[in-house]
Amino acid sequence: MAFRSKEMMKKIVKNIGGEKNLASGVKQRLEKCVPNAKVVMGRAQRGLFAGRHIQFGNRVSEKGGNTSKRTWKPNVQEKRLFSYILDRQIRVKVTTHALRCIDKAGGIDEYLLKTPYHEMDTELGLFWKAKIEKLYEELGKMEVVFFTPEEETKLEEQFKEVKLEERAARREARRKMYGWSPKSELKADSEGTDGEGSLPTDFHEGMVANA
Repeated sequence: MAFRSKEMMKKIVKNIGGEKNLASGVKQRLEKCVPNAKVVMGRAQRGLFAGRHIQFGNRVSEKGGNTSKRTWKPNVQEKRLFSYILDRQIRVKVTTHALRCIDKAGGIDEYLLKTPYHEMDTELGLFWKAKIEKLYEELGKMEVVFFTPEEETKLEEQFKEVKLEERAARREARRKMYGWSPKSELKADSEGTDGEGSLPTDFHEGMVANA
């Protein structure tokens, strides 16, 4: 269906959170690139189609050459694409052509940054492109801090301590839930005593007798 650029601009700016969340100069580029009237499939507004839309043509019979109207719809898949700037998966409907473009660009972030606005003919594509540009602009303003080798070693040791504490907490939770842990059982077997939650000796003797 045909859409109007002003309505589309208002919706995109509203989804992003206002003009303050737009990168510098993005609104002017959006106003120039958003088409005033263009026929786009309704479902293309909710995905990345990379210029692939419904096509119309005729079906020609082999014998009589009779023609009948038919359509060709793009191959649309629902995928989860990882965004490095958002640090999470993005669930989006994409065409197979868009997937190849994303792989060639090096990821969803690079594809959105490299693709110009006039080629983003869907509302979802314009929305994500404006959002990613704003996030990368904020990332570029952050200061980069370098650590000395001693500080890096100290951070690695703290990280190992945190990992050990998490492992001990998981082991304790497993012991409380099941009443035993594999390490305690192995230790009890090696010492010749019954560990916590282990089977009694009479049970083993009975099994041997029955065998």
